[in-house]
Amino acid sequence: MKSRKLLMIPGPIEFESEVLQCMAIPTPSHVDPDFIDTFSNSLKLMKEVFQCPSGQAFIVAGTGTLAMDMAAANLIEAGDKALVISTGYFGLRYAEILKRYGAEVDILEAELGDIVSMERIEQQLKFKSYKLLTFTHVDTSTAVLNDAKSIGTLGKKHKVLTVLDGVCSVAAEEIKQEEWDIDVVLTASQKAVGVPPGLALLVASQNAIKAFEQRTSPVANYYGDWTNWLPVMKAYEDRKASYFGTPAVNLVIALEKSLQLIVKEGLDNRFNRHQRAGKAIRAAIEALGLGMLSKNEQVSANALSAPLYPSQMDPATFLQTVNQEGIILAGGLLPELKNNYFRIGHMGSVNKSDLLATIGAIETALMNNGYSHELGIGTAQILKHF
Repeated sequence: MKSRKLLMIPGPIEFESEVLQCMAIPTPSHVDPDFIDTFSNSLKLMKEVFQCPSGQAFIVAGTGTLAMDMAAANLIEAGDKALVISTGYFGLRYAEILKRYGAEVDILEAELGDIVSMERIEQQLKFKSYKLLTFTHVDTSTAVLNDAKSIGTLGKKHKVLTVLDGVCSVAAEEIKQEEWDIDVVLTASQKAVGVPPGLALLVASQNAIKAFEQRTSPVANYYGDWTNWLPVMKAYEDRKASYFGTPAVNLVIALEKSLQLIVKEGLDNRFNRHQRAGKAIRAAIEALGLGMLSKNEQVSANALSAPLYPSQMDPATFLQTVNQEGIILAGGLLPELKNNYFRIGHMGSVNKSDLLATIGAIETALMNNGYSHELGIGTAQILKHF
């Protein structure tokens, strides 16, 4: 009997064994020749996964919020105008980050479970001139998927820098950073990139680097200042050692391994696999008679889902019962609705067996807590899609 439970939350996720093995090796020096090669290759692979061959990759010890912070700190000066497209908790977080650096922030907030229409975004861009536009590709609080390609097109048309918060989308949802004219794509290691928590990952376009170089005031964040990090990244790209802060050595080694696995799978294959997983989970939830927080299929993320509880279901008891079945799910994140929905992460190395076990545990928990449904109707949908 396995004592370990299956982690099906929106991060940290289940990690490949080869990646975890990298965490267990003796830690080498950050100037060891082999590690320098590893760091260099990781930067190269990041640009391949983000699909931005001309971009500048950054690997920094920290969280996804640090990656958000770095983009804001380096591209915003006091008085700059920024537009935030919010589809949930993390869109509003980005507005707060931007304000810390003196930005004048406008927020276009979507109706719960939906996205802001491209017409509404363009209308705002015509109404006011902005330096920066940020949006969350997949908001972890709502499981809503934004139209990144269309927003990138609008950014280029209106000459505004675009920042894609891809913490819950990079390596799960399709992103073609360079082709879609997105200036910064950022993420964290513990989501679909498939590495334990601790790395802030970011790729900046040449347009974003140029905007940074044209600043007239110092970056108001010492640790996140690209002035400190650019020489380090460029040195490692050239297979030379450099120092500003000690890198998270084992995490970088694990990152290289995970990125190699992602590239080996093939980006299109990986995106298709996540699409099938997302559709399978949504079909299973619908078969069970539950609603979803996302309004429709078009705006539903493939990396995670946010089903609604049945009426009269106690959230804590439901999640505890699922846990007893060997599956860990996440509760709701939006403060005002946290007792109305739960979240299932299905990204990275997730497979059919994981999905079957998860839906099976949900079915059992629903039945044990008084919800009537045909046993097996949800798991049948997983089998149908896989």
